[in-house]
Amino acid sequence: MRQAQMMSEKMSTGTFASFRIKNFRYLLGSTVLSNAAQWIQMVALSWIVYDITGSGTMLGAINLARSFASFLVIPIAGPLMDRMSRRKLALLENGFLFLITLFLATALLTGYSRLWCLFLFSFFAGMVQTVDMAIRQVLVFDLVPRNLTPNALALIQTGWGVMRSLGPALGGFLILWFGPHGNFFVQAGIYVLIAITLLQIEFPPKKTVDRDYSLLKDLVEATRYVVKERTTRTFMLLGVLLPLLIVPIFAVLPPVYAKDIFGGGPDTLGYLMSTVGLGGVVGGLLSASFRRVERRGLLQVVALLLLSVSLSCFALSQKLSSALFFLVLSGLFEMIFLVTNQVLLQLTIPDRLRGRVTALVNLNIALAPFGGLIAGFGSDLLGGPRQITLLFTFTTFIISVLFLLCSSTVREYRISQAIASCSTHETPGPKCK
Repeated sequence: MRQAQMMSEKMSTGTFASFRIKNFRYLLGSTVLSNAAQWIQMVALSWIVYDITGSGTMLGAINLARSFASFLVIPIAGPLMDRMSRRKLALLENGFLFLITLFLATALLTGYSRLWCLFLFSFFAGMVQTVDMAIRQVLVFDLVPRNLTPNALALIQTGWGVMRSLGPALGGFLILWFGPHGNFFVQAGIYVLIAITLLQIEFPPKKTVDRDYSLLKDLVEATRYVVKERTTRTFMLLGVLLPLLIVPIFAVLPPVYAKDIFGGGPDTLGYLMSTVGLGGVVGGLLSASFRRVERRGLLQVVALLLLSVSLSCFALSQKLSSALFFLVLSGLFEMIFLVTNQVLLQLTIPDRLRGRVTALVNLNIALAPFGGLIAGFGSDLLGGPRQITLLFTFTTFIISVLFLLCSSTVREYRISQAIASCSTHETPGPKCK
């Protein structure tokens, strides 16, 4: 009996333990493809906009269009994920992304590269990708047993890190080899592969839900939960720092660093963005391997502090080689923070509210373009990307220290405490009590 228990624990805590589940393998595959398309898209849009305008502010503005779209769709996305078939929802949003990407690729091929067209694409893509990101987080709990969800979420984030490493480099080289339109045609092809992969997943039966509901009632219920639950609220607030102050450095400023600081082109842009992903892969695998690290609340704050330091060193680097080294470290610490924060957050949410609360949590991500607009404007105003990077990292460091000193939840919260708060069943997606 004891030997069987030890074997079960070993199987559930290995780095790739979730790979034993076929549905998770398909989910991970479709997520990796989705992330690839998104990173290729980000590189292409950033390069085209900066090439047309030469303005860091416009780089931030196009990301702001994405953010505005996210804020519009999030109130609807949460209830949809809890009420609608998640399989149908995933296929519908993927099909829409295919159509608008194909449209933009054709427009660029014919030489129609108007700024308004790029902003419109960014708006609709941001709207749909917000739903896509949220639904993939929720699907982990539909397809994976509860004791494996920390491992599964870490592997999902690792897949994101892999594509963050390969996607931007591929995006830069696609622009170099085939032009921007070729980049978007590749994205459209990726969405076809995603649809094929999603069709292979055996989704659990859709539960019967109360038909007597309203959008407002659903949103109020989710908001009340977040306000009432201190642990969920604390981790959600801590998670704001990443998209608001860190992600803009990675997402908006690389074209400025590549072109103005290091004197490079699309290939240099690809190197800068992909090295962050390389560190993210290592950080994700480390996070998936964490078995005996109990104080995950403390871990995420330490990772955020180290991320601030490594990004500051990147901003002060005079050579491309040293800048790439510190970006690898930044990607590693960012991924450890992101995985830990997401795992702890998701384990505090009851299944009946998972879609709605996850959508509210993803409002954090929607803040990134606002930070991006500030980063782009600050780069123009302060005379370069280095100054605004240092301002952002210093702010992140100070706020992280305040969380560490003032929040007992952050210092003391343990992963075993999070898992124990939910019941574990043999079927996928065990339900929180």
